This record gives sequence, structure tokens and C-alpha cells, in this order.
Amino acid sequence: MLLLAGCGTSPRDVPYVDLTQQTGRLEFTRIRRDVFRNRTALLDVLEQNNPGRTIRLPRIDFKRSEIYLVAAGPRSSSGYELQVLRVQDLGDRIVVVVHERTPSLGDAVQARVTYPFLLIALPRSSKPVTLKWPGRP
Repeated sequence: MLLLAGCGTSPRDVPYVDLTQQTGRLEFTRIRRDVFRNRTALLDVLEQNNPGRTIRLPRIDFKRSEIYLVAAGPRSSSGYELQVLRVQDLGDRIVVVVHERTPSLGDAVQARVTYPFLLIALPRSSKPVTLKWPGRP
């Protein structure tokens, strides 16, 4: 009998905390995804992408958590939003599955540039975190 590594492992849901609303309005001018395992690295990236803006971060226990950032880049209206569909441990990696909600013609949106992003706290792990974002490269 041939057994393949990882085939016997069922995906496990990983708890996460969405910190997006607590950080306030931030702007990311390009698609980006990053894992942060310390506050300094996270603040550096947020400040580089938001010069002159006051960065508000909630308390994060980096001994227990790591932060995952997903940013969509600029969008043409207020109707765009990123949503976490699920976070799963696949054995060899953690996968974050994201959906981008796009506005329909009948939606009441404001025509202005927006920068949808997600900032979520995951349990600290040595496993790599990967992103699945259907419809995006």
C-alpha cells in the first residue's frame, strides 16, 4: 500500500481575529500579502504604505499570535470589500481563503478610490501562511 505524505490529514479550521476595523483607514497602492511575527515589522510596512498617517494598532500578543495582511490595492468605489471565507491548517501550511466582494450596478456606492484590506491575527505557528484568492493571481 502506497501512502502519500499529507494525504491522511484532514484540514482543520484555524481560529482568527479580524483586526481590520480596529486599525482604521489604511491605504495600500498595490496587491500585497504578508505575515508579521513582530510589532516592529508590521508597523514598518504600515507606515511605509501610509506616510504621514497615524497608525493605530490594537494590542497584539506576538508571543501567541502572528498577523496576516491581505491588501487589494486601489479600487474605484466604496463597494469593494475583502472577506475571509476560511482559515485552515492543511498539515504543512496554513491557508487563508479570501473573497473580494465587488459592487453590482444597483448597489449604492460612492465613486472614490478605496483600498480594501484585511488584517487578521492567527495563532502563532512555524508553518508558512499561503493565500487563496479565487479570481486573483
